[in-house]
Amino acid sequence: MMKNSLYSHRLWLAPILLASLSLTACGPNQTAETTTASAESDAGAVTDNTPAASSDGTANITPTGPAPAWAPNIAPEMLAVIEKLDSLSASTPPHKLTPAEVRKAPSFREALMAVMQKYNIPAPYANVDTMSKMVEPGLKVRLYTPAGTTGPLPVVVYYHGGGWVIANLDTYDASARALAAKTGAIVASVAYRQAPEHKFPTAHNDSFTAYQWVLKNAGSFNGDPMRVAVAGESAGGNLAAAVSMMARDKGIQAPKHQLLVFPIAGYDMNTPSYQEYTKAKPLYKDFMGWFFKYYLRSPADGKNPMIDLVNANLKNLPPATIIGAGIDPLMSEGKTLADNLKNAGVPVTYQLYPNVTHEFFGMGAVVPQAREAEELAANELKKALK
Repeated sequence: MMKNSLYSHRLWLAPILLASLSLTACGPNQTAETTTASAESDAGAVTDNTPAASSDGTANITPTGPAPAWAPNIAPEMLAVIEKLDSLSASTPPHKLTPAEVRKAPSFREALMAVMQKYNIPAPYANVDTMSKMVEPGLKVRLYTPAGTTGPLPVVVYYHGGGWVIANLDTYDASARALAAKTGAIVASVAYRQAPEHKFPTAHNDSFTAYQWVLKNAGSFNGDPMRVAVAGESAGGNLAAAVSMMARDKGIQAPKHQLLVFPIAGYDMNTPSYQEYTKAKPLYKDFMGWFFKYYLRSPADGKNPMIDLVNANLKNLPPATIIGAGIDPLMSEGKTLADNLKNAGVPVTYQLYPNVTHEFFGMGAVVPQAREAEELAANELKKALK
């Protein structure tokens, strides 16, 4: 662990909900195109003593220590990222810090970038162009468009993770880039307002507002308003599902598909996976309680259908793809949501990746299971958006 004063107030386990490549966390309304570009350049920089590549040309990414007790079967590449996150973080766990402190702490993205730099792995998907659009004051989207494409293109409205409290567009930049590059669609990543400054249901309402804005304005950025899907990770997966429910209930055009990656789908923190992965990293039980404390106005909000998806009315929702991480306190509720959607008559593709943790999805540059999950997600979206 780093002991110098720079990291003395940073948590041992960076904000879990974001996976891309920016060296500093910025507020949800900041534009960070320059930061993103420089971070990607750093990630691909040539380093001395680069470890040897394997026979297939990929880096032999290995952890420095044994698997932890909380994840004895963790994939080595995943463990290498977790180890780096630990080394960047201070000793105070995030659930004992303030939101402002956690927002300043290193995230899994910084850990991913450090592993990429160590193994001389260039940042992928550089052939994706970005630009920002204001939806309304306090709410913007960043548009990721595959370079050289002609439209109109389908659109994926994407919601980043962070427990509705931390993280930003830069944190999950890698996920948005991967989806744009692999689907050939424009990805509209939404910078919704966050708690505790903006409590429930602000993030949910912002997410729906951004979805409606895309439907009305897709033509202005070369998108096809008739081919729109929603996607999200963790809290963003919850938001994507909630947007689908709100569109149904308000009689608005439904998304063609909903991609839900290790979504927050319930308020019960005593499920089997919560009990098994109480001390997991980067997400663990007390950290989830911290997110609920800061986003919800009261415990009663935890039973709202937009939070408690597993007990909501799931009929007449768009087809879904749900991706789970095996080393994740949210694993049980993700599987329950998939089962309940099927029981409600909604077509569902569910895939669990057993040897990886929460936040693995955007780590395709390092973690093989993330590349597999990105391919599955992209294929399901492409089929839905034909």
